[in-house]
Amino acid sequence: MTDSPLLILFGSESGNSEYLAVEAEKQAKSLGLSPSVKGMDEIKIEDLVEVKNVIIYCSTWGEGDMPDNAVDLWEAANGDSPPSLEGCNFAVCALGDTSYEFFCQSGKDWDGWFEKQGATRILDRVDCDVEYEDPAADFTSKTLSIFSSMAGGAPIESQVLEDAPPELESIAEGEFDLGEGLEGLLSSGDRSLHILFGSQSGNSEELAAKYAKKASDFGLDATVHDMDGFDLSSMSSMKRVLIICSTWGEGDMPDNAEELWQEASSDSATKLDGTFFSVLALGDTSYEFFCESGKDWDRRLEEMGATRLVDRVDCDVDYDAMAEAWSLDTLAAMAAVDGNGTFLEDQVDAIKDHVGGTAAVASGEDGFTVPSLEAEAIQVEISIFRYDPESATTGRDTWVCALPGNISVMGALRALKDTHDGSLTFRDGQDDDPTTAISVNGRLILPGSVSIDSVASQREDSLQLRIEPIPAFDVIRDLVVDLWPLERSRESSEPWMIAATRSGANTSQGVIGIMEPGVADHLHSITDFCSAPLLHSSSDATPHSDDYMGPAVLARMWARMNDPRSSARSISAIKEMIDSPSGIKAETDLASIRRQNASSRIISDALLDARTATLGRDAFNGRHGKHVWWYSWSVKSSGMVNDTVLYRQVLGPLGLFGNLFSGVTARMVLGFTRTGGNMFNGMLGMVAPPAGIGKMPKQFNSSVDNHHEVVAIFNEVDGRF
Repeated sequence: MTDSPLLILFGSESGNSEYLAVEAEKQAKSLGLSPSVKGMDEIKIEDLVEVKNVIIYCSTWGEGDMPDNAVDLWEAANGDSPPSLEGCNFAVCALGDTSYEFFCQSGKDWDGWFEKQGATRILDRVDCDVEYEDPAADFTSKTLSIFSSMAGGAPIESQVLEDAPPELESIAEGEFDLGEGLEGLLSSGDRSLHILFGSQSGNSEELAAKYAKKASDFGLDATVHDMDGFDLSSMSSMKRVLIICSTWGEGDMPDNAEELWQEASSDSATKLDGTFFSVLALGDTSYEFFCESGKDWDRRLEEMGATRLVDRVDCDVDYDAMAEAWSLDTLAAMAAVDGNGTFLEDQVDAIKDHVGGTAAVASGEDGFTVPSLEAEAIQVEISIFRYDPESATTGRDTWVCALPGNISVMGALRALKDTHDGSLTFRDGQDDDPTTAISVNGRLILPGSVSIDSVASQREDSLQLRIEPIPAFDVIRDLVVDLWPLERSRESSEPWMIAATRSGANTSQGVIGIMEPGVADHLHSITDFCSAPLLHSSSDATPHSDDYMGPAVLARMWARMNDPRSSARSISAIKEMIDSPSGIKAETDLASIRRQNASSRIISDALLDARTATLGRDAFNGRHGKHVWWYSWSVKSSGMVNDTVLYRQVLGPLGLFGNLFSGVTARMVLGFTRTGGNMFNGMLGMVAPPAGIGKMPKQFNSSVDNHHEVVAIFNEVDGRF
């Protein structure tokens, strides 16, 4: 093929258009073209005169505005003497959001401008909504196929090009005949898949949501079910079932799975003769009953008559790789179960190849394109918190509507606002916009990146969504909260970064500092959270303490404190803020943070380290600190609270003597307790005061049964004592 230059121009605000431009460059090179990618801020308007072939990817910002990197070029294009572009061939892909009035306006503007200047449109403009990936990929494939067929970039008639079929075969790297059998298998009949999760800390639930989304690539319509409240009898009508279950404690079911397991274990449990299943078990090899809950489900489903399609996989704490491999094998096998419930084993490898990207799209009369599969509409009951600041009234509005199960929570909110109540107020934005965080059924999420079926609870024939603003912030209106307290905490966490002079290495870019890769990776992981407001509100303490900095700010401070680039002065200032009453001491329970997601677990571990360091520096000073220390020491050493030790060690000799006159020591001797009760605790209070008073243990504080378990708890929770 003749080498042909191609300019790929992008106008981007959040990076989506730039990403598409880079991907187009890769495909263009494989087709023998000579592409160059440039942002609209990297080119002058007069440079377009020499361009013969150009593809434009442009997003729209705000109310129909150009993205920031395109503003100057657009102003120049509309100047007094715009250039003539006769002989130039172009195509435009516009990105936008249909929830805005001026949908894809920037792309429309560029498309009209190029035509006005005499350029030839080789393919009609494509306007993409927020789910832009598929239409944009189709646009790129067709456009590049057209450019690759043009000899030397000569202009051609638009009408001819519109009627000409794109050369799709040039896109594929390999050859694979999908065949009519696979087409029918992936697009017809019952394609339902049901994923049940049993989760204690959120890992199983997170994987269930992930694989439900992934299932659509395999032509499956997945529904996620919380084991809590699931109707076991309904499983008999399900052809495809996945179980993702963790193990809690000593081989126990997680809390949300216990009731369903009891029902499944009964002799009267429903039969599952027509059901195919596979189990993913999560556990920890440091425990004796590793993955016991998953093993139980695997065994019991087989006893109930279900057919194991893929062998159970037992995952340790580092479960990602094993779980991912299991999902590929299992989803491919489940996709090979046809609408009649027959397993077509010979199709499994073909499905894997197709989903893995090695299958080519067939072209011509005998070929076909695998259809885009949309989730069926399901009934959803959505209850939303409402707050009117003008009347200072709160309440809830509830709507029952039909929505696709794979629609995002943000998409559901947009739909309600457009069709039911235009006054509904929430922060709208990109899928990963950190400020859009809300609470759905008690889970803190970014609504643009979470589907409704992954967070909804099931009740009879409908999904239930209870949507509320995130805690720890004042509500401005409905689901919109005031994020200023978090910003105030962030601003007060100076110094943000005061670097120390350190040794460096000479590179082509100059002298740079040296940091071990492991250290850099750890520091990055501590601050690698998707949303500071979401992390801030995940703490149980932030809703009740206006002064508490919160976990998001403290995590960043802890990372800076442990960064080898930080100066001694900076580290000293950070320590002072972390040790302050508004620092880590204000955090009550890290468990609420830990159970959010995988990154939150890393952050909670870092905050535990921060709290341990703070307590080691100053928390055990003073009477109260000593009381904490000796209380914990006595429980760990014996399994009981030794009040004799507490009284003596906390008060000291002078305190004991002083309390002779205050009456404290006298009350201890006589057996009076603060909460009342018997004057004497048997005869022990008189024989050896004050060791046996009130609820105190025996005089010599004998050890409890299985005392090693008490020690293990302390070692697990906190290694300070």
